[in-house]
Amino acid sequence: MATVVVSTSSSLPATDLSASSDESTTGDWDDLRRVARKLEGDLDIRLSSYAKLSEFSDKRVSSNDTQWKTQEMEIETLLVKLTEVNEDMSQWASAAVVGANTATMQRLTRHREILHELTKDFKRTKKNLLSIKEHAELLTSVRNDINEHKVKPNRNLLRERAAIHGSLTQIDEVIDQAEGTRSALTVQRSAFGEIQGKLKHLNDKFPAIRATLGAIKRKKSKDNIILSAVIALCTLFLIAYWFAK
Repeated sequence: MATVVVSTSSSLPATDLSASSDESTTGDWDDLRRVARKLEGDLDIRLSSYAKLSEFSDKRVSSNDTQWKTQEMEIETLLVKLTEVNEDMSQWASAAVVGANTATMQRLTRHREILHELTKDFKRTKKNLLSIKEHAELLTSVRNDINEHKVKPNRNLLRERAAIHGSLTQIDEVIDQAEGTRSALTVQRSAFGEIQGKLKHLNDKFPAIRATLGAIKRKKSKDNIILSAVIALCTLFLIAYWFAK
């Protein structure tokens, strides 16, 4: 009787420990599934928003490049987290104290399929957006080439027009200088005319002046002769007086 009691009392703790361990692992599984479902829901929303970018025009996709990159990084981060959670669930199923049943394995397989589908959708949408972005960049490059081709003749015309305007400005300056020179020459011509008139007036007076100067010169010569004769006579008188004495 005592042996039975001992056997019974020794088996009870083992039963409690097994139940406690099973509840703990079940809680871990539920937590992992809860996190996985939340990540799957977040990814579904993010991918829907990400896919809408492909509905925009090429120009709008190109202009929303920052938004596109931000959403892409967020989705990649969520996919990495969901992959880690799936790996944790796989490890849990492999290390469970009580072997994982068929329902658990089916749920795990479903989570893996969802991860695969989400990853596939993300890659497809990313490839589509990349194609749209490259197309937009190509169109932008073509438009720029066309605009440059259109603008280039206008630039050449504007350059030629500016050159012609500069030449006309220089011609106007030369004409202004020529007119200034002409005015100066006209003034000089008037001055030379006045000088020529004065010279002509003086030339008209020169004969009378020359006659007067000639008369003065002749009178001066006559005075010199008289003075010389007087001096000579005085000298002779002095000499005669000297000898007579």
